[in-house]
Amino acid sequence: MKCILSTILLALSVATAQVKAEDNNVPPVAFMPDIHFHDVYADFNDGSFKGLPNSQSHDHATIRTMQSQLHSTRLFNENYFALLAALDDAAKRGIKLIALPGDFSDDGQQVHLRGLQKILKHYQQKYDMSFFAAPGNHDPVRPFSRPAGKPDYLGVDGHPQRIFSKGAAECTGYEGKQAVIKTEHPLPTICTEEVQELGYNGVLSILGEHGFSPQPEYIYWETPFSDYSYEDYDLAKAKTSAELIARQYEICSNGSGGEFKAENAGNCAEITDASYLVEPVEGLWLLGIDANVYIPKAEADSELLSANDFQGSGNAGYNRVLSHKKHLLGWIKNVVKQAEKQGKALIAFSHFPMSEFYDGQSDAIADLFGESTFQLARKPGESVSKFLAETGLKVHVGGHMHMNDTGVTRSGERFLVNIQAPSLAAYVPAYKVLSSEKPGSLAVDTIVIKEVPRFDELFEHYQQEYDQLLSSNAEKLWDKRVLTAKNYREFTDWHIRELTRQRFLPNDWPADLRDWVFSLNGEQLLSLSQLTEQRSWPEAKAAGESLARSKGFQMSDFSQWTGFEFAVDFYRIRNAGRLALKDISESRLRQYQLLAVSLSELATEVKAPANVTQENDSKHSLAAALAHRFGPVLDIFLALQEGEPDDNFTIDWQSGELRP
Repeated sequence: MKCILSTILLALSVATAQVKAEDNNVPPVAFMPDIHFHDVYADFNDGSFKGLPNSQSHDHATIRTMQSQLHSTRLFNENYFALLAALDDAAKRGIKLIALPGDFSDDGQQVHLRGLQKILKHYQQKYDMSFFAAPGNHDPVRPFSRPAGKPDYLGVDGHPQRIFSKGAAECTGYEGKQAVIKTEHPLPTICTEEVQELGYNGVLSILGEHGFSPQPEYIYWETPFSDYSYEDYDLAKAKTSAELIARQYEICSNGSGGEFKAENAGNCAEITDASYLVEPVEGLWLLGIDANVYIPKAEADSELLSANDFQGSGNAGYNRVLSHKKHLLGWIKNVVKQAEKQGKALIAFSHFPMSEFYDGQSDAIADLFGESTFQLARKPGESVSKFLAETGLKVHVGGHMHMNDTGVTRSGERFLVNIQAPSLAAYVPAYKVLSSEKPGSLAVDTIVIKEVPRFDELFEHYQQEYDQLLSSNAEKLWDKRVLTAKNYREFTDWHIRELTRQRFLPNDWPADLRDWVFSLNGEQLLSLSQLTEQRSWPEAKAAGESLARSKGFQMSDFSQWTGFEFAVDFYRIRNAGRLALKDISESRLRQYQLLAVSLSELATEVKAPANVTQENDSKHSLAAALAHRFGPVLDIFLALQEGEPDDNFTIDWQSGELRP
């Protein structure tokens, strides 16, 4: 009888704890991944680079070129001001808890980490904010410090300025006594240790207080290696557990080390895992997962492994966590179990996505554009996502992709909601806020940062850069209209336009698709979609006009946009999901839908020609090629709008149902 009674009481206590966890009040937590902080008014402690005098700030700007920004998926400079605006916005909303899910720095240089720490301390002291960071593949770039630098800081007279650290090829012969190396370049190369990429030791020594180490105000804190429980927690034990020497794990070139080490293990190394669990306020657990996986190169000398003997973490993600950081999985399962036992609301965050981020279109994208495009290497496998769901985690916020997206993975009765938070350094600039809306549910709100004070403060330097490029007849010239942006959101829209033109289309799109994008407009595309083998070109144009009128359009409506404009809209939706719909008119979307249906119908009537180029023998073969090649691009574009809610929605803690 006693045994039966104990079992009943235990079951009741577990059920009560679960209900308490789900009903727990979650104060608003802001998630700001991928801020890629670069201190635009940095102080180089050795005086090696003073920057450019700015007429508005009356300070010296230490910035990267506009050319480099418009070839990168992230802004390097203006995101400095965007971070300040986002933190000010959070302060106005009364948000005290701020999570930074990785790439909080742009390559872990100490000069910029110091600048970030200064800003975080300011908001900490002024608004009583607490920050919780998880490392991304840019902080650190490798587990240990290494020589580095950039060739594209902006120097005097609009020229690029090379700045590197000791040990980099550009600073051969630099021993720390001289700061300038003369070269053939327009400006001498500057050599300084300020731009060295720091490893875990350096990054955590500067930003350690922001979640990476226990603080007196935390209710609870642990790492995957802690040997205490919630019941016997004290700060002294936690501080010992936080020391880097206590946070090492073994990783091998062909898998996990330690207790999971295989008999045929290749090169192995001991490196830091910066993961932690923290209870910053009563009832809320934040699980900061270090999902970086730096794999030792198989060919390296295992006795003398340096930073460059490790692969970067950019494409590793959770696919490699499962194979090379198995110790994390047991810890996550235990955290979930303890959260249920203690009645805590658990929210996980890390830099990398835990689920597919293309709304089920990854295979279609791979088939059409190629498996090596669209950063598909960063997509976690379906089995990986299911395994993560089976740990019991219910909510995870990730970054890395600079995308606004939501994915739900289910395995049996368990579910995992992966929230891809957008970047303040890309289109559309925004951050996520998670909080309790009512018992049993979690509200997710997306806050777009449109107005950013001082966002155009550096434009005078870009004008000088543009003039220099123009006078030197540069082969590649960025669009000067970028400098006409009226606000920061518009500025990031110009960024995605230029990225599409200068990087995405040349790198990701096959030649035939790229050629059509740059040479055809909507009217021509709609006419071609009506060009069956039974119709002449004039008949096809007339059929296109008739089709347009039947849906309430004039043919001139379709002539207002080009294939390039569609490509920009494609990347707007890909990056920002529903947030992009403010930049794409409903009328334009309906035109895309009509064209997609028309091309799909044509594809059922005609076979794809073997040679899908614009140089085909006739317009009929061109139309057939368009139907079978460009039609699927439109289908992917439309499907990207049909995924889970990605702007403002609630998550049911019990069922995983998402409600807009």
